[in-house]
Amino acid sequence: MRAENLALDKFVAASMLSACTGLGALEQGEWIHKYIRNKGIELDPKLATTIIDMYCKCGCLEKAYETFNGLTYKSISSWNCMIGGFAMHGKGQAAISIFKDMEKQGIVPDNITFVNILSACSHSGLVEEGRYYFQYMTRVHGIEPMMEHYGCMVDLLGRAGLLDEAKKLIDQMPMTPDVGVLGALFGACRIHGNFELGEQVGKRVIELEPNNSGRYVLLANLYVKAGRYEDMANVRRMMNERGVKKVPGFSVIELEGEVNEFIAGGRDHPESKEIYAKLDEMLDRIRAIGYVPCGAEGVVEELDEEEEKENPLNYHSEKLAIAFGLLKTKAGDTFRITKNLRVCRDCHRASKLISKVFDREIVVRDRNRFHHFKDGECSCKDYW
Repeated sequence: MRAENLALDKFVAASMLSACTGLGALEQGEWIHKYIRNKGIELDPKLATTIIDMYCKCGCLEKAYETFNGLTYKSISSWNCMIGGFAMHGKGQAAISIFKDMEKQGIVPDNITFVNILSACSHSGLVEEGRYYFQYMTRVHGIEPMMEHYGCMVDLLGRAGLLDEAKKLIDQMPMTPDVGVLGALFGACRIHGNFELGEQVGKRVIELEPNNSGRYVLLANLYVKAGRYEDMANVRRMMNERGVKKVPGFSVIELEGEVNEFIAGGRDHPESKEIYAKLDEMLDRIRAIGYVPCGAEGVVEELDEEEEKENPLNYHSEKLAIAFGLLKTKAGDTFRITKNLRVCRDCHRASKLISKVFDREIVVRDRNRFHHFKDGECSCKDYW
């Protein structure tokens, strides 16, 4: 379009920003935002929300908030987007604060507002606040809970270990729970080692989503934790018989305006040799300060939830992307990675140590939320 001297309008700009959001391509998204400002393109509510969403989902919450604050008129979608942005970055109290500002300005919240608020509470472990707003939405605003609201509450209670309360809430739902609600309880059972309930819910979830590989892997890992290896083998056998394949993990990193994609164990990148050399250095240096890969502590290794099992932990896609990021940045810099699946425990542990040893802030967006690794800590406080 630029080569043909065709001007971008607000519709094209919104589509391009959405593409950047999907890729986690922050630099290109910033360029488009700058173009919008320089060309005086009308910033209607939809385009404004798309810009905020791009910054939130590309891991730059500060610019999202700056853009939000700079709006002359804030639509309900802009408020919801900003609350959702704080939620996915694990900043629950900030999300609640924005919500209170929204009410003070006379903006009436809708059902999406409360999905985002409850999600914020879930990602931050704010149990009391979550209970409060779950009641508040009906009591004050007359919004009856929908499936998504129940899913957030079950996730919140389950993550906090309140499995009985989560199960009771499901039993009291006025509708039949969907796979999202049951899946939240299933995941919590594995985290907290409730094998009996986990097995029961896991089988129901697989019935509802027979082609979702993640459900089988979660149930198999539940059996591993319980020492029931024959049952674990039966789950793998069921997957094979049904032709269910695991979704391959990949990670994307944008640097210098170029998007680089990595798969576990992949060697297609033109700088593959240098990346693997950096990866070896990276692992050596974090081993020196106590890193031990998951599965190397003498325990039986669980099925790998997120990456193909054939690839060792060392070659998971985000480790390759991090090694590339270290090659292309200097101490004190920040780089951002987008991953299509949930970050595994080993990569999460390694990323914290890498951020400390190499003095970088590493922002990772996985399937569920954002992780900001800095100075050996993660913003999620190991709560993901």
